Amino acid sequence: MTFKEFFDGFRPENFDYQNPDFNNMGSWPLAIKISTLIFVSALIVFGFFWFQVKDSNVRYDSALAKEPTLKQQYRAKSFQVANLDAFKEQLRKMEEDFSALLDQLPNDIDLPSLLDDISTTGTQSGLEIDTITPQADVVQEFYIETPISISVRGSYHEMGNFVSAMAAIPRIVTLHDFSVRRAGGAGANNDSEAPLQMSIQAKTYRYKGEE
Repeated sequence: MTFKEFFDGFRPENFDYQNPDFNNMGSWPLAIKISTLIFVSALIVFGFFWFQVKDSNVRYDSALAKEPTLKQQYRAKSFQVANLDAFKEQLRKMEEDFSALLDQLPNDIDLPSLLDDISTTGTQSGLEIDTITPQADVVQEFYIETPISISVRGSYHEMGNFVSAMAAIPRIVTLHDFSVRRAGGAGANNDSEAPLQMSIQAKTYRYKGEE
């Protein structure tokens, strides 16, 4: 077949462009067959690359959106890794300190002796003791605390001395829930030297030990 014969296949008299017979494509001129094959192949290749590029763009945009979060996570993990030894050392020190505090707590409590110490401290501070009453134990995870309700009367100065002197008691005792009012109620003398009544809760602690 010469080039002229090949290109003659495109002539309208050799092919019905208006109503191509797709059921009898074998009878089409060779030029039309080759052109159709090239066109269909080009469409397939174009469609494949179009969807591939579109999908790649979607994945690229998604990756860009995640970039700040991933960078932040990377910085956080890098910081954790870089400071892991320091964290371990800090945790070990905290465990040692906590263990040392527990070791300072007694395994039992000589409550009568402690109540005597509190009473003596109040009297030596110039206070008049109304009540010193132990309350029910409160069990915590590693220790047991014993609340003690205290009610005393005296001046501001005497109460300040009492609170300071409580720190010298040879037991771990903490003070909570201070309440101060004029002794005798609202109708009492408003003189600054008039006695005051203070209610306070002390707490002492002992090691819980093994159950």
